[in-house]
Amino acid sequence: MSDEPSARPAGELARAALRTMRRRVRLRQGWRRVHASFWPVVQASLAAGVAYGIAILLLGHPQPFFAAVAAWVCLGFSFDRDLRRVAEVAVGVALGVGLGDLLVHLIGSGWWQLSVVMAVSALLARFVDRGALLATQAGVQAIVVVGLPVAVTQGGVWGRWTDALTGGAVALLVALLTPGDPRRRLRKLAGDATDELASVLELVARGLRDADVDDIAGALVRGRGAETALTDWRELARKSREIARVSVNRVHREELTRLASQAVLVDRAMRGVRVLARRSPAALRSLGLLDDDGAPTGELPAVGTEPAHHPVADLVDRYAVGVRLLASALGAGIDPARARETLSALAADVDPRVIGEGYWQVQSLVLLLRSPVVDTLEAAGMTPEQARAALPEM
Repeated sequence: MSDEPSARPAGELARAALRTMRRRVRLRQGWRRVHASFWPVVQASLAAGVAYGIAILLLGHPQPFFAAVAAWVCLGFSFDRDLRRVAEVAVGVALGVGLGDLLVHLIGSGWWQLSVVMAVSALLARFVDRGALLATQAGVQAIVVVGLPVAVTQGGVWGRWTDALTGGAVALLVALLTPGDPRRRLRKLAGDATDELASVLELVARGLRDADVDDIAGALVRGRGAETALTDWRELARKSREIARVSVNRVHREELTRLASQAVLVDRAMRGVRVLARRSPAALRSLGLLDDDGAPTGELPAVGTEPAHHPVADLVDRYAVGVRLLASALGAGIDPARARETLSALAADVDPRVIGEGYWQVQSLVLLLRSPVVDTLEAAGMTPEQARAALPEM
């Protein structure tokens, strides 16, 4: 018997490679989240400990549970801490705890008391302010108060309420003393998400050049995996822009607005590139480069001395170079002039009447490339009119 291991089917190898890529994408994104949240988590943890200590030393409460809870809930684990949001949560926590404690002492605790306390707390919170966080926290903290045993209460009827006020005050002080620059995190997200687009393009280019469906499938997996980074960028950009209207960061409003628009454009470009990747195997199969099972046939229909599909792969490679330059500029917060120049030169060559002439399959891929190129030109600073004008007329 041979000692050589039996060969694994090509389909199984491809699935194993895709699973490995998915794990790597998840690990990379998880590490990015840990890296982005490290200092906010440390700050919130220290604030919870300080609030707990103040309530013990100054208020004389042996177990000031709600002081730590209020500080942690108010600060959370991200740097997007505008004072209104922190104050909203602090008031909601204090309102829920105070009202819950008062009503529990008046009517006791039980299933119907919990319903009453929760309803009264949430309605009073809606009366106090329009913020959804305030009403949510008021209701949640009221539930906690009713659910905790009376033995946990220290300092009389208002013991847990003063603990909550202490935690909220500490959180407000931390938010005031560490305002942070929202552009720093936003730029990092923008650079990372745009880099993911460049990586997807490189995989598509390699898959087209080698007629390799595994590379193209890998590009689709990576493109779908990048949705988290793109969503984080869009959401943070939207929040930062709203916060800048009323916070000290309003001086950065112009850049924050631009980053929010760029997030939408890069996300749109990613969707267009994923469409290109999905269509590529069918085009290669129509050209006779792949058999029905997706295996390369080795046949290369040529235009002149070059395989018909290689010019498209070259365009996608050049596109990836321009996107890398855009990612670098977004991450550094500088004008993406080099990216504009590179992408403009690319756009001038995205002409299906020239590239792939005589091969409609190749021309269809060139057509699919035009839309994401326009999106990235806009993300690089061009107006929509200028970006469309950079393409050859059809």
